[in-house]
Amino acid sequence: MNMKKMIAVFLMVAMMIVSLAGCNSGGSSSGGAETDTYRVAFVARTQADSFAAWLVNEMKSAAEQYPDLTLDVFDGQADDEKVNAAIENAITNGYDAIIVQPNNGEAQRPYVESIVEAGIIAITTNARIEGIDGASSVDADPYVQAKVNADIAIDQIPQNAKVVVLNGPSGNFHADERRRAWEVEFFEKRPDVQIVGEQIAGWNKDEAVRYMEDWVTANSEIHAIISMNDNMAAGALEVVKNNPALSDILSYGVDGTPEATLLINEGTMTSTCLQSAIDLAEANISTVHKLLTGEEDEIHMDIDAILITGENAQAYVDMYTERGLIN
Repeated sequence: MNMKKMIAVFLMVAMMIVSLAGCNSGGSSSGGAETDTYRVAFVARTQADSFAAWLVNEMKSAAEQYPDLTLDVFDGQADDEKVNAAIENAITNGYDAIIVQPNNGEAQRPYVESIVEAGIIAITTNARIEGIDGASSVDADPYVQAKVNADIAIDQIPQNAKVVVLNGPSGNFHADERRRAWEVEFFEKRPDVQIVGEQIAGWNKDEAVRYMEDWVTANSEIHAIISMNDNMAAGALEVVKNNPALSDILSYGVDGTPEATLLINEGTMTSTCLQSAIDLAEANISTVHKLLTGEEDEIHMDIDAILITGENAQAYVDMYTERGLIN
């Protein structure tokens, strides 16, 4: 073989090696087979309240079921500026998908729109932000969540009762819709019931404790606590737990947290609506995987709203115990 032919053969082999190296670059491989790894950011509203913390843990567990997906969690600390900054950082860092749990839907709206504009998959969850073209959503119906409680409260709360109301953050889709459901499904049907205290406690147990202390001081009778989530209901119940005059107080919440199921099971709390962080997390991760792999272009879905009372609370206590959420 002359020198020109040897050079030509050498160049051909070199080109083949470079080509093969290029085919194996990008993504991760296992046993020689190439697989894409998708990077997903979950911007959590906060990890300080019980439901939000539960959702974070379930999101991590659900993501572990998908070997081609990694999940990073960012804590918004119930602060719009921190939530928005986390979204901006996730966009800058080039995540393949960003799941946002809004602190205040309207405050996060332009930032979620920026996710879509950047060509990144966007999902809003707990609560969804309506009307963002190109964004998907995974949520529960907050009106129904409150309605299932209001439907039984109609017969449970006595005539001419005095009640207190604990609200979530103003402008939050879940907070506003749950309060609207109580108005339509209960207060309009029970005009005899008097609201003697109503405040925004922002889903926060400590805030609920503070307001309930004031209401107990100002009112000799309170027949029911109507709360837009379990965390606030649990806080209000702490205030009255050693008060024999309020030992029969009724209390309603939403989320179906481990704490709430224990309180219901022991007869301290009346009812809650399950907003399963397990189902919500599994739906979010399944949805983002379908969007990333191109199985779907856009998805909007709600999980079920299940009423928990003294009749079925033990089943949920058992479930949480098995998952290590109740000792």
